[in-house]
Amino acid sequence: MPTLIGCDFTSRPTRQKPITVAVASVDLPEFSTTQKSETLVLKTILRFENLIDFERAISVGSTCLSATWIGGFDLPFGLPRELVQTLGWPLQWESCVQHFCKLERSLIRELFKNFCAPRPVGSKFAHRATDYIAHSSPSMKWVNPPVTYMLHAAMPVLLRANLTLPGMHAGDPDRVGLETYPALLAREIIGNHSYKSDDKQKQNLERYQARHDILNALSSGHYSLGFKLKAERALISQMLEDASGDSLDATLCAVQAAWGAKQFHHGDKMYGLERSMDPLEGWILTS
Repeated sequence: MPTLIGCDFTSRPTRQKPITVAVASVDLPEFSTTQKSETLVLKTILRFENLIDFERAISVGSTCLSATWIGGFDLPFGLPRELVQTLGWPLQWESCVQHFCKLERSLIRELFKNFCAPRPVGSKFAHRATDYIAHSSPSMKWVNPPVTYMLHAAMPVLLRANLTLPGMHAGDPDRVGLETYPALLAREIIGNHSYKSDDKQKQNLERYQARHDILNALSSGHYSLGFKLKAERALISQMLEDASGDSLDATLCAVQAAWGAKQFHHGDKMYGLERSMDPLEGWILTS
């Protein structure tokens, strides 16, 4: 029964905008391929105001997580192959990531801008195959949202923590990291309605109601992944009142990680990731 975690990551964590981690559990031996009534129990929601504390939490010997866990991380695990080839960077994932993460962000921005400049409007960015399917921001995007800086900040931490990233990196088999995207699950439940904003001027009743609708669906199990979310009232209130959506997003990532754990439990060593995924680019779980 591994612990399940969901991580809403930010590349520059602060007290106002921390890295948010949902910790949950589910009874894997009761998983069924036909029944969709497993209960996911949300235990706590942790916040990390700096990368050092976050790295300590996901590393061996952590006091806030169990020794064995499967985690869903809301950040890209790789860059588009087209971009990497054009820049002449290593085509092996770990070498490519290490090269990328050693660069200053200002240089990354310059290189990526130069890549985009000659390309036609509407096709400026290179995309990973999974970005097209998940309708996610391209992992080379450096603004609105700056997801490439999330990769730049997170991947050295995940590698030092020696996580296993299925299909990409063989680390500690007891601590597994999967790329997740909470918007995938949120869109399934509420369509394209917005449920969060970091802008206080946009933290309105409509977005509060959207978070309420998402939590209702999670609690009932009336969505494709089927897990019924169980949480104490204080945690439910936290997810509703956190208008940034960070607490809810972390929980959505934990739900997606639970689905991946279920696939592994039934013999899929890729945890439900696309078997034909490009190991340089990675894949968003459930896309």
